[in-house]
Amino acid sequence: MAGNRGRHRVTLPFFVYGTLRPGARHHDRLLLGRTATEEDALLTGAVLHDGPGYPYAVRGGGTVRGSLVTPLPEAYAALLDALDRLESGAGYERVAVDAVRTGDGATVRAWVYLAAPGTAVGPLIASGDWFSHAPDAPRTP
Repeated sequence: MAGNRGRHRVTLPFFVYGTLRPGARHHDRLLLGRTATEEDALLTGAVLHDGPGYPYAVRGGGTVRGSLVTPLPEAYAALLDALDRLESGAGYERVAVDAVRTGDGATVRAWVYLAAPGTAVGPLIASGDWFSHAPDAPRTP
């Protein structure tokens, strides 16, 4: 993800929609204890596709359900580097988007990892919610 390294000084929260969401398998390993807030959120203008054990979001005419995660200031740089390494190896690229917090409807600029150009994605997840699709994902209320 060499193209993202130069943008890493912009401090934004992250919109996460798959295995980094609270309750999912990578959350505790990478995010637990490193976040100030974790709030339910939506990403409009994107659709969700199945992948090899994790989802891919791509730009499109839908909505993806996820969480807006704000890292602790002292953890930000190390967390950004760790997420860039994890996600670049899995066919993602980090881009800035506008996410909407579901609690108050506020629009928040955030980083999201979208499928990089050329990444093969699986079938569409029509609900836009990985937790409603993945057999081992936590269930949302």
